Amino acid sequence: MPVLAQIFAALAAILHVVIFVFESVVWSKPTVWKRFGVASQADADVVRPMAFNQGFYNLFLAVGIFVGLILGGEAGDAIVVFACLSIVGAAFVLATGGKKYFRPAVVQGITPALALVFAAFA
Repeated sequence: MPVLAQIFAALAAILHVVIFVFESVVWSKPTVWKRFGVASQADADVVRPMAFNQGFYNLFLAVGIFVGLILGGEAGDAIVVFACLSIVGAAFVLATGGKKYFRPAVVQGITPALALVFAAFA
């Protein structure tokens, strides 16, 4: 896998670790749940179990990328590609939620999409 693809994949993984921290570790802070469009502490409390679970999905995708990058070779590259495709797919799903989700979808999906482009044209 080309170095540029590895760099963008690693950036995607780092972002998803940060998202994990927001959703699963520090969700109870108003500055965090407001970033996700949650209107009140009561709503944040209701959404907390879903956010906690979703955070771990993001962490597992990040771990997949890191493991793939460490393994290298065909198997490692396949893991990185799979995780990046999963993130890009999730970004597309997020974008279907309406205009307010377009920016977060781009933030979530651009680095893994660039990793895939650089990997494909190596």
